[in-house]
Amino acid sequence: MTTLQTVFAKAKADNRAALVGYLPAGFPSKDGAIAAAAALVEAGCDVIEIGLPYSDPLMDGPTIQDAVHRSLTNGTRIADVFRTVEGVAATGAATLVMTYWNPIDRYGADRFARDLADAGGVGTITPDLTPEEAGPWRAASAEAGIDTVFLVAPSSTEERIKAVVECCTGFVYAASLMGVTGARETVNVAAEDLVARTRACTDLPVCVGLGVGTGAQAAEVAGYADGVIVGSAFIRRLLDAPDEAAGRAACAELARDMAAGVRSRG
Repeated sequence: MTTLQTVFAKAKADNRAALVGYLPAGFPSKDGAIAAAAALVEAGCDVIEIGLPYSDPLMDGPTIQDAVHRSLTNGTRIADVFRTVEGVAATGAATLVMTYWNPIDRYGADRFARDLADAGGVGTITPDLTPEEAGPWRAASAEAGIDTVFLVAPSSTEERIKAVVECCTGFVYAASLMGVTGARETVNVAAEDLVARTRACTDLPVCVGLGVGTGAQAAEVAGYADGVIVGSAFIRRLLDAPDEAAGRAACAELARDMAAGVRSRG
C-alpha cells in the first residue's frame, strides 16, 4: 500500500508538488469510475480521492453535483465505494475517500474505518466534520491505521487553523476560496496566504483545492503548496465526452498537463 507519507516524501525529494485527483464512485458507471481513476494515475496523479456520493452536498458545485446525481441514479452504495477504492488502490496510488459525515455516522465509524482500511484506502477527507466533534472519528481512524484530513479556509483564524491541523494526520486541505467546488479562470489569491498561515502551525503537507482547472493553474499552486487537488475539471471531461473511453482519454490528457505543471517548480 502506498501511504500519503510516502507520496509527499517522494514529491518533496523530486522538488515538486503532488497531484491529487478527485472522482466520485459510481460515475460515469461503477466500473467506469475505477477505469477513469486508473487513467488519472497512469497519466501522473499521485493520490486519488474517491467521492462517496451523497444526496445533500454542502461544498460540491454544479459539476460534481451532476456527477454525483448520476452516480446515485446508477445505484451506487457504500459497498461500491469500497470496491472502487480497492480497484484504484491496486494501481499503486494512495487512495482516500472524501465524504460528508452523515454516511459514516449511519454506517458506523469503527466499521467504516475498518472496511476502508481493508479495501486498501489510506484515509478520509471529511469536509463538514468539525474539530470539536471529530474525536470519535479520529479514534476510529487511528485504530484502523488510516489518515484523517480536515479543511482550512481563507476565513480561518490562526486559532481555528491550529485546531484543524491538530486533527490532521495525512495532509491539510486548504480550500482556496469561500464557496463550492468548480474549475475557475483564476485561483483565488488568498490561497497562497492561507498555505503560509497553515504551514506556520504544522509540519504536515498543505494541499490546495477548489478552482484548479488547467496545467498553468496547477503550476501556479505548485509554486507554494505541497499538493494540488483537481476534481471538477476531470469530471467535466467525463460529462462532456460521448462515451466512457473518450472521457478517460480526455481526463488522461488533462492529468498529463497538470502533472507537467506540478513538476514545473522543480
